Amino acid sequence: MTFRFRALASCAAALLFALPAVTAHADGDDTALTNLVALVSQRLALAEPVAHWKWLNHKPITDTPRENALLADVQKRATTAGVDPVFAREFFRDQIDASTQMQQALFANWRNSQPPANPAPDLASVTRPQLDRLTGQLIGALARVQTTRAADDCPARVARAVANWKELTRYDSTRADAMTRALGHVCEAGGVGGMA
Repeated sequence: MTFRFRALASCAAALLFALPAVTAHADGDDTALTNLVALVSQRLALAEPVAHWKWLNHKPITDTPRENALLADVQKRATTAGVDPVFAREFFRDQIDASTQMQQALFANWRNSQPPANPAPDLASVTRPQLDRLTGQLIGALARVQTTRAADDCPARVARAVANWKELTRYDSTRADAMTRALGHVCEAGGVGGMA
């Protein structure tokens, strides 16, 4: 019986990660925040293949012209989607900064130990299209959390959404600082309550 339960649990976990990005369901009225956290987590996961490609191709982590173009595009798309463009720009600046933080940590680790030897996914044809898809999904998610931003308990609710996401997936604790940074401007008051 235990073996069968473990097999079913393994199948369920495999399905969770094999399916395309879908809406995560959380208890209460913070499902939109949990969905936003899920998308942010997916975007943070792409920092590793981006860093891997940059490392192997001897490219700098920061690409200011590309970042500025992304932020300008995000503001236009946010306006079209009914999202405050200033909020969208701040939020995506946080995404860039969180990804940069993770990439810097990976570069430091690779300099001090074993650098990656296997080939990296191509940045232009594989990883950037994934980032572009997530950009659209994140703008939609921002539209759904706009009404929560001004609430006094917004930072605590974002922290609860992170806790919900941790329960729904195999959360990588090495991304905790980057996650906090990526969610830093979701609430008008700033910060993520209850997260170090």
